[in-house]
Amino acid sequence: MNPKMRESEVAEPGTTREGKPPVFGTYSSLSRRSFLSRLGATGIATASPAVAIANVVDAPDTPPARRAGTQTVHLSINGKRQTLQLEPRVTLLDCLREVVQLTGTKKGCDHGQCGACTVLVNGRRINSCLSFAAMHEGDEITTIEGLGTPQEMHPMQAAFVEHDGYQCGYCTSGQIVSAVGMLKEPWGPADKDVREAMSGNICRCGAYPNIVRAIQMVRSRVSQQGVDA
Repeated sequence: MNPKMRESEVAEPGTTREGKPPVFGTYSSLSRRSFLSRLGATGIATASPAVAIANVVDAPDTPPARRAGTQTVHLSINGKRQTLQLEPRVTLLDCLREVVQLTGTKKGCDHGQCGACTVLVNGRRINSCLSFAAMHEGDEITTIEGLGTPQEMHPMQAAFVEHDGYQCGYCTSGQIVSAVGMLKEPWGPADKDVREAMSGNICRCGAYPNIVRAIQMVRSRVSQQGVDA
């Protein structure tokens, strides 16, 4: 306190220097907490209309035919022609799962080491996680959904069911597609040949003996009866 200030100039607690009670709501009586609370409420009220307007402006009535940074890719997936707008970096696996919504093809390691993502491209099996979708312009892609249905299964699908060629089932779609591709490759007739041919498809549950039996059953029917695989 200023020593020169007269005692009469010192306001009593709860009053102003004029002896009047303070008027609450004025700047002099506004606490820091009240000030910040009011400031925040004002900011929200001010910003809300801008957000609403931005949402309306950013949502066009019709999506653009081609987004920036994408290219048009034509694929034939399970016999159906698809025209897609994809970024060049999109893998065939992500295209199938995230764009076309065919989720039977699984993402396992995403490094081409487990075989869960196996699909057929023009009849040949590949790991779809290692291939860009844009590389397959005009190609015929076959996924597990394109082999058969629960009501009309592919012979390989039926063989896996008959021989319990799975446990958790996560790798099964890749195993089946890979096995179908293997049927058209020049492998020997023995079980060891099947294991070698299927070595790129990993089953963490260890259902390999049943998988081999299922594949060998279909191979024998193909060779003896000419079953279309």
